[in-house]
Amino acid sequence: MTENKLNILLAEDDLNLGFLLVEFLESHGVQVKLFRDGEAAIEGFKVGSFNFCILDVMLPKVDGFSIAKMIKAFNADIPIVFLTARGMKEDKMKGYTIGADDYITKPFDEDELWCKIVAISKRSDVHEDEKVVNIGRYVFDYVNLSLDFEGRIKRLTSREAEVLLMLCKAKKNVVRREEILTALWGENDYFAGRSLDVFISKLRKYFAQDPNVNIENVIKVGYILNC
Repeated sequence: MTENKLNILLAEDDLNLGFLLVEFLESHGVQVKLFRDGEAAIEGFKVGSFNFCILDVMLPKVDGFSIAKMIKAFNADIPIVFLTARGMKEDKMKGYTIGADDYITKPFDEDELWCKIVAISKRSDVHEDEKVVNIGRYVFDYVNLSLDFEGRIKRLTSREAEVLLMLCKAKKNVVRREEILTALWGENDYFAGRSLDVFISKLRKYFAQDPNVNIENVIKVGYILNC
């Protein structure tokens, strides 16, 4: 599901904001359908072929949380982003518990929203033949967040698995730092860069049992997974 194949369901009762978002997202080459209340969004989802959802929480008739529960019950793999004025911790926790991929509070930056949509869509775009990958004497299972070394399994965090998957897709080729940061963090700044350094360091330790596997640092450019 690359970003130019996205068909987005947008549930937003603020008509002005809704039209602005539709125009902005369509300028990036994706399809967007706007629904102004929760009931219409649910009916639209049932008859449409949406593969990404952006939901306000405070909607007429049916709230965004209820819509998300219905969507996840139908297809747990469809990415959902909440875009709402409700910024309380309890609301965010509820959104993530339902299965949201992100929770963005208004006001927001449109470009930042687009970066997050691209990052989430890339994470979701995992083909069957990429879910289990041999890396030297290791077996990497992206879906189950595991790294198996001769029967000894190391559980990975979601972010560790995401970074490793990007390296695997470009095996023996450079993956640029800014590409990883933009795809997984949604931004390329100092703090995100330091976080990436930590994840690369951890991954190198996980592969210590096989000297033929290494993550090469290409100074000021990126990384290469050699195996």
